[in-house]
Amino acid sequence: MRSFLTTQNLPIRLLRLAIGLALYGVAIALMIRGNIGASPWDVFSQGLSRTTGISFGVCTIIISGVVLFLWIPLKQMPGVGTVANAILVGLFADMGLALIPQANHLALQVSSFVGGLVLLAFATALYIGAGLGPGPRDGLMTGLVRVTGRPVWLIRTGIELCVVVVGFFLGGVVGAGTAAFALGVGPITQVALRWLRVDLHGKSRQSTMVNVVSPLEPASTD
Repeated sequence: MRSFLTTQNLPIRLLRLAIGLALYGVAIALMIRGNIGASPWDVFSQGLSRTTGISFGVCTIIISGVVLFLWIPLKQMPGVGTVANAILVGLFADMGLALIPQANHLALQVSSFVGGLVLLAFATALYIGAGLGPGPRDGLMTGLVRVTGRPVWLIRTGIELCVVVVGFFLGGVVGAGTAAFALGVGPITQVALRWLRVDLHGKSRQSTMVNVVSPLEPASTD
């Protein structure tokens, strides 16, 4: 198990990336099914889905594509993990939503949300640890930080406030879960990073790890 988590073997890192992104999509579905609020980017996808009639996962992929387009003026370079993130998270989120029933009682809603949040933190550490590129939303943040010179917290907060407001007016669910996500995802991800032996300061991965420190991507995402 330890060798799987620390190896630099490319096929194993690709497998780790795929598993992490699959679990990330399922985690999003769990939080959505809790129906007590979700992450700002997921509120945006949910609102866009309700407005257009397009599935949540496809909306997530579309948003990721638009965000990647915004990388161009920022001169950000995507990696294999970036492209995989943009496509696979949305696909697995739709699969999860098709299989996971809506929680109708408060205890089930909270359990679904908390389970999704913990799984998302684990999945984030798993795919980021592969070191194959940041997610589209995290790359947007780091690019804006580099170009503007503003602190990470300010850029991250500004982006997420914008998307959650737009998502809310489009019909996305903003609630206690949204606040819980903002407060809980960072500490839980930090625990997952330690457990999975992800070194955020490793020289070979430093450029792709910076996205985790900020929110988290949820570092997202999407």
